[in-house]
Order: sequence, then C-alpha cells, then structure tokens
Amino acid sequence: MMFDHAGVSRPHLRMPHVEPGMSVGLFGGSFNPPHDGHLLVAELALRRIGLDQLWWMVTPGNPLKENAGLPALRTRVAWSEAINDDPRVKVTAFEARYNVHYTAQTLALVKALNPGVRFVWIMGADNLATFHHWQDWRTIAMTFPIAVIDRPGSTLSFLSSVMAKAFWQARIDEGDAALLPRLDPPAWTFLHGPRSPLSSTAIRAGRTEG
Repeated sequence: MMFDHAGVSRPHLRMPHVEPGMSVGLFGGSFNPPHDGHLLVAELALRRIGLDQLWWMVTPGNPLKENAGLPALRTRVAWSEAINDDPRVKVTAFEARYNVHYTAQTLALVKALNPGVRFVWIMGADNLATFHHWQDWRTIAMTFPIAVIDRPGSTLSFLSSVMAKAFWQARIDEGDAALLPRLDPPAWTFLHGPRSPLSSTAIRAGRTEG
C-alpha cells in the first residue's frame, strides 16, 4: 500500500536536519486532531530528557486503527504546525515519503539515516497497555530508549502492561531521565507530570455531536 501525501510540502516529507551528538525525541501519532495533551507530552519530554529536538511525526495511518474518514495528511500536518510554537519541535511526515507502515520500520530507517544521533522514542502512557500488540514491539524496545509520558487513566500501566513486565529490569528512575539518550537499549522510563484530559477521540466525538 502506497501512502497518499498529495499536498504535503517537500520539507515536511524530509527528515528534519540533525547533527551527530544531538538528542532527539521521536513522537508519532495520527494527530486527528492535535491538542493540548499532545503539547504537554512534547513539552515534558523536551524538558525532562533535555532534548535538542522533538520530531512531531504525523503518521499517514495507524495499522491498529480504522483509518476510514481520517483527514488528509496535509491537513493534519497543517493542524500540527498551527498548534506548535516551540522551535525545537519539528513537524514531519517523512513516513509517507518512505512508505513505512509500522513503528519498527520507521525506527530502523531513522537509525540507518542518522548515525551518531541519540534518539528516544516518546509515547503516551495510553499506548503502553497495548504496546505488545504493535508489530515487532520487542524490536522497537531494542532499537532506541523509550520515554513513556503519563496520561489520564493510564498511570498504572507502567506496572501492569506486558511491555513493562517484559522490560522491567531496563526501567530507570524518572529522576535520571536526562541519561536516557545516552543509554543503550533496552532502556525506558515513565515520566509523571501535568496531564490533560483531552483526547483526539473525545474532540472528534464532540465535533460530531455539535
């Protein structure tokens, strides 16, 4: 399956520029739509891990979700640009250009094309409970360190999820989160902080009802 990236600008279809030695967070999602909860995740990761950049990766589609009715990629890229004003956040849709469908493929590609850059996979805790359903989820955990950001209703997932149990010995204290980019995977931490009750699903439901 080829992704449709009609109307997406060339800069957004390229990986953001990085230099060897930089620490970069990878934060992917459909962002349908992006909201303050996403911004909190990005801000917390930047601050607590000490990242030089955070790639806000707008995915063409989610293999685990129903994508019918998903707004065009160019629309979600524009929404993401509009909500972000931190110059360290780089909105990108390069996955469509390279036609990668799964996170494990994305991370392998990023690693191959950016030697010497220290990447950290960033995800909300709401994804941790189902992480073991992702294709090659153990490979993901072995590719880059992971920072799991607390989300409402998901705080205990770092204790109960299959991923947390499988890689329990690889978890570091959140007080040491700044060390994460320099650690060899598997390595992960769970970051507590301000949480937003917003979710893209609830926002879409509200629009429908309205």
